[in-house]
Amino acid sequence: MNEDIKFIIDTAKEAMDAAIKHLEKQFVNIRAGKASPAMLGSVMVDYYGSQTPLSQVANVNTPDGRTITVQPWEKSMLQEIERGIMVANLGFNPMNNGDTIIINVPPLTEERRRDLAKQAKAEAEDAKIGIRNARKEANHDIKDSDESEDLQKNAEIDIQKLTDTYVKKIDETLEVKEKEIMTV
Repeated sequence: MNEDIKFIIDTAKEAMDAAIKHLEKQFVNIRAGKASPAMLGSVMVDYYGSQTPLSQVANVNTPDGRTITVQPWEKSMLQEIERGIMVANLGFNPMNNGDTIIINVPPLTEERRRDLAKQAKAEAEDAKIGIRNARKEANHDIKDSDESEDLQKNAEIDIQKLTDTYVKKIDETLEVKEKEIMTV
């Protein structure tokens, strides 16, 4: 296989890998009923005038499946952390006990589980679009290359196989996430 074609296929594979990684990151943000420190991953806190991720100003733990505790490294940050959690609009009601912030994660209702499953499906569909765009770009680059028609056809077949593999991987990841969301 020619170097240009190999480069095009490698580039497409990198783009598809990036789509899968992005999907996995999005899935972490979709909560599945169990408390997880990742649920507060998007929370930003005003730390002496600059917006800082919560994980850089406090320890975030889950002592059990229904509770998240936030232990700030400086007690003076309690109010700011509480405000940051409220501003992030995650649907949590933080309770400040003077030392730590405790968040009780309410169990999901059936309707909320269905909404989260829909959200997961939408994220999976976005990832598939990313993969199809990578395929389209790769096929376009292959057509623009000055390789023989046979090499171009073989490269397009390779790209399609790669696309099918990644789409299958997305479907499997979605199936696992949906099962996780719908399990009470």
